[in-house]
Amino acid sequence: MNARKVKRILISQPKPNSEKSPYYDIAEKYHLSLNFYPFIKVERVSSKEFRQQRINILDYTAIIFTSRTAVDNFFSICEDLKIVIPESMKYFCVSETVALYLQKYIVYRKRKIFFSQTGKIEGLNNSFTKHSKEKFLFPVPEEHNDDVSHFLDQKKLDYNKSVMYRTVSNDFPENAKLEYDMIIFFSPLGIQSLVKNFPDFIQGDIAIGCFGATTAKAVEEAGFRLDCEAPQPEFPSMVAALDAFLKENHKHHS
Repeated sequence: MNARKVKRILISQPKPNSEKSPYYDIAEKYHLSLNFYPFIKVERVSSKEFRQQRINILDYTAIIFTSRTAVDNFFSICEDLKIVIPESMKYFCVSETVALYLQKYIVYRKRKIFFSQTGKIEGLNNSFTKHSKEKFLFPVPEEHNDDVSHFLDQKKLDYNKSVMYRTVSNDFPENAKLEYDMIIFFSPLGIQSLVKNFPDFIQGDIAIGCFGATTAKAVEEAGFRLDCEAPQPEFPSMVAALDAFLKENHKHHS
């Protein structure tokens, strides 16, 4: 058990939009102060980098979106290059959430937008079969796995991937100090950012929590001690794991 009573926690995510976040409930329950600051951020590729891919967006008749981030970056590139997307464009989205998010940029017409009911690309199987003659553009981040591509290959669809954004280390204010009793991470890139931004960081009594197996591996590979991990069978969420950790920590100090 770490020696220090946890009072101040840094959660390496953007601050929640609503006061209803379960993190605030935990802060109240254990009388903690919480800070939110993402260690990583998404950055769009430059117009020049996009042009080097030799992709002409208007050559395509359909776009495949696997996230809201992809939607934002696709339309941002279109705006920069002054590309007006025709009304005939079809959109194939990995979930209803992503599909509804398109309303931010286009007039939402049911007939041009298809989405998977399952949140997985396979849920678009029938839509892809019906529209197999389209020419698809698939915006992706620089680091991506090929699960979706394998599926599109199996369907023998005519598609091109285009790298439109990447995840990079966030910048910290100069002389920023990590004066916390606990820091929580959500991706291996967050750990890389910690090491890059704070090369002199020594963990000592600071508890480290993380979500996801790849993040846990990154914590250990960086030589840090992992004190609180989710998901686990009894703690499916970070909030549940944190609650259990704090209960133990505060009991130890009472």
